[in-house]
Amino acid sequence: MLIGVISDTHIPERAEAIPEEVFTVFKGVDLIIHAGDFTSLDVIKKLEKIAKVRAVCGNMDPAEVCQKFPQKQIIKVGNFSIGVVHGRGHPDYLLDFVQKQFENTPDVIIFGHSHNPFNAKVGKTLFFNPGSPTDKFFPSFNSCGILKINGGIEGKIIKLSEKK
Repeated sequence: MLIGVISDTHIPERAEAIPEEVFTVFKGVDLIIHAGDFTSLDVIKKLEKIAKVRAVCGNMDPAEVCQKFPQKQIIKVGNFSIGVVHGRGHPDYLLDFVQKQFENTPDVIIFGHSHNPFNAKVGKTLFFNPGSPTDKFFPSFNSCGILKINGGIEGKIIKLSEKK
């Protein structure tokens, strides 16, 4: 199973639309997970043209988004559990914050907030932040991610080209 992972799109504040390259990267995925701060429900509508979307609201999302999406959720995929939460606070404490959001630590924790891509196992849990496809205030490149589930879970950060 392939899962497209995206966060911190900030449409229309950071960009007019999701970069077309994201749609190319996500072609053929079985599911898309958005880890919040999409800021417009139009983002979800566009992503739903590719695959089913599961999402959480982020700290920059307006009330209409937060009424539709939870602040966190657990998604079951086969024998694996994927926790999704946006994140809050200073980036130095973000891993600790997102881990504390789940009573039973899931196999994967997908998060956003920092706009910095992160893909590493800490203990038995894969922490995965796809970065932002539209904002390079903190990181030096735009990105999204792919999770591959096939007997195990592997995350891959996809660096997007400079074209806009």
